[in-house]
Amino acid sequence: MEIRTLERKDREPLAALIRRIETFSQEEQDCAIELVDTALTAGNRDYTILVADRGQDGGGLVGYCCYGPTPMTENTFDLYWIASAPEVRGQGIGAGLISAMEADLRRRKARIIRVETSATEAYGPTRGFYASMKYGEEARIKDFYKQGDDLIILTKRL
Repeated sequence: MEIRTLERKDREPLAALIRRIETFSQEEQDCAIELVDTALTAGNRDYTILVADRGQDGGGLVGYCCYGPTPMTENTFDLYWIASAPEVRGQGIGAGLISAMEADLRRRKARIIRVETSATEAYGPTRGFYASMKYGEEARIKDFYKQGDDLIILTKRL
């Protein structure tokens, strides 16, 4: 598997992958795809996307992450999206993407990576994944997304 930066040829396969993520609502899918398009725009400095590519014979794109600098901060970055194809979960795709992102951010002298996620049961495996990657809960806002769905802010210091 190769982890590399997004290329124009990846746009449609990545959009198809995003549409297969069962925890993403239609609105979230649309937002994630919009960031893919922005990342492909000449001169983009806000979003970096890494893809996990197993090649044509290995299933093509099987995961991605999108991150960028947090506006009005010093060396702080947001991890906006990370996802892997349902059939490859548990095979290290997400861990590989996080490791590659963190290596890039260390080169860029990042201090803090911030992640926002949901407190719903459906996102339990996602929160477990972040915990395994040493991201800790920094804050929680009750009923943020909707009644009964808290916003959890996770961070990792580099």
